[in-house]
Amino acid sequence: MTILIAGGGIGGLTLALSLHQIGVAAKVFESVPELKPLGVGINVLPHAVRELIELGLAERLEEAAVRTKELAYFSKRGQPIWSEPRGLEAGYKWPQFSIHRGTLQQILLDTAIERLGRDSILTNHHLSGWTETDNGIRADFIDKATGKAIGADEGALLIAADGIHSAVREKLYPQEGPPIWNGRILWRGVTAANAFLSGRTMIMAGHEILKFVCYPISQAPDASGKYLINWVAERHMPPTYQWRREDYNRTAKLDEFLPWFEDWNFDWLDVPGLIRNCPRAYEYPLVDRDPLPRWTFGRVTLMGDAAHPMYPIGSNGASQAILDARVLTREILAHGPTNAALAAYEAERRPATTDLVMLNRRNGPEQVMQLVEERAPNGYKVVTDVLSQQELEDIAANYKRVAGFQVEVLNAKPPIVRIPERKPKTGIA
Repeated sequence: MTILIAGGGIGGLTLALSLHQIGVAAKVFESVPELKPLGVGINVLPHAVRELIELGLAERLEEAAVRTKELAYFSKRGQPIWSEPRGLEAGYKWPQFSIHRGTLQQILLDTAIERLGRDSILTNHHLSGWTETDNGIRADFIDKATGKAIGADEGALLIAADGIHSAVREKLYPQEGPPIWNGRILWRGVTAANAFLSGRTMIMAGHEILKFVCYPISQAPDASGKYLINWVAERHMPPTYQWRREDYNRTAKLDEFLPWFEDWNFDWLDVPGLIRNCPRAYEYPLVDRDPLPRWTFGRVTLMGDAAHPMYPIGSNGASQAILDARVLTREILAHGPTNAALAAYEAERRPATTDLVMLNRRNGPEQVMQLVEERAPNGYKVVTDVLSQQELEDIAANYKRVAGFQVEVLNAKPPIVRIPERKPKTGIA
């Protein structure tokens, strides 16, 4: 029977493609009337890139994304703290990619339509409820704008890949309430600007209260020699700040946050220039949810941001959704589309993502910036006068361990989904 997937984002589409890869039918239901390439830049880490390559997407990713060369941390004065190679340069067998989120989603969507057929990707279908049947599950859908019922579908399992505002999670945990805001606000945008450092560097500068992140998401310059630079400005607001917590995709006013970064014009990067020249920026609260004690209820389970929404620290949101999809596919291949498959998937992924959610709340590998700010707010000559080399290495290594992308460990791991070899047909004509 068909696997029903609520949500056509990165996780849901990766799951649909993965199920198709093992010969299991899938159908994706998305609430919005039309899937559009929205969002800003994201990074996809090597362990997740590996899985996308296993799905046959290497060529499309190489054409659309930038191979991240290094990750570098700086103080609020633009002084270097720590840098490390990324992707192939770090010794992984797979690259790390910087890419526009909408571009990645479009690659997955186009591929899903090609392989599964357009009839398997349904828009304007908002999940309103479900009922378990003798042989599987029946899901009911409405037009979210009108509330009008638009039909039902039956399948073996229902997988909730419907994001941080998951309709499935809300029904399973009706008392949970809205996402948790920690007082930090993100302003995000994409600006055409000059290349910086290696031309493929992802940088983070500042500290826990005020931070700036940026990296290129275009391979080639435009006619004026500019590259598309994705950036994120972040500030931890005082407790008295009145924030409209439920407005998650509001166009930002540059003059509301640009003044905090006006003097961040380093000799290698013009931060205020990136902000000032952005055609349109967006404002988000930094939110997550508390880890859940359980994802799976009968023939229903959660994945991606519906299961474990986390702070965008360490570039792990999309990557973890991709890993969810692949582990779930592996277990369906092993156990069939059954409760046992969902239980095995949850047993592996829920503890792993719980640890990551909690580590991201402690700033993950970005702890180094805060430690430098606390110990040397007025600057330093060399960072090892402030933070030992061992501390720097331990923080970076611990995050890779928890997030599951240590170089040697990942390189030695077998593929998550092993496709059974098809024996050639024999016989006499």
